[in-house]
Amino acid sequence: MPDIEPNPRALEPGWFIDSDNPDIQQFAKRYADDDAGDVNIAIALYRAVRDNILYDPYCIRPEPEFLRASAVLEEGRGHCVGKAVLYAALLRASKIPSRIGFADVRNHLSTPRLRSLMGTDVFHHHGYSEVWLDGRWLKATPAFNLSLCEKFGIKPLDFDGKEDSIFHPFDTSGQQHMEYIKDHGPHLDLPFEEMMSVYRHNYPNMLTLNSVPAAGNFEEEAGEAE
Repeated sequence: MPDIEPNPRALEPGWFIDSDNPDIQQFAKRYADDDAGDVNIAIALYRAVRDNILYDPYCIRPEPEFLRASAVLEEGRGHCVGKAVLYAALLRASKIPSRIGFADVRNHLSTPRLRSLMGTDVFHHHGYSEVWLDGRWLKATPAFNLSLCEKFGIKPLDFDGKEDSIFHPFDTSGQQHMEYIKDHGPHLDLPFEEMMSVYRHNYPNMLTLNSVPAAGNFEEEAGEAE
């Protein structure tokens, strides 16, 4: 059964997916050739977000302005949701329909500090992007940058524009890495209050910490993690 045609809003700027921001548009043009075709553009932008924007789970903040795509781009780092929002904005800036989705996942690779703050290995409302290519919605997850994957012993997650790009269930040594628990579906813009309600309930220590920018470097912690 074919996917439903995208809502026109999947091409329009949102408050969080601010694809009309000049910096977003400039970044999209820098990393993707307008004449390359939608699939190649989506792949190029995926890799640009994956590796040029550092993954940082300590970037969760209670103020919505920090999760706008343009703010994530300016900061140069973000957690999974921020990076998914940015990728969605770059796609729309390139005239490719996009959405943002949430799933609950069990993450078997973390750091002692992050586990202590979260109090669980379940990442509630983990963010991913959806991109409309060749008449289908495909999931794409540009969260973990290449250098972080190397420190964790994880194959970098790629996107080929043909199949969903979701976290590998196992790392390079065969140990369990990610387990998907529940998919909450896509949205045309980030449902910030819904997400923050989930985070407040599940990660009170993280939000207390992130009332100000969190201290620490997750990639350095990853290199020390066992």
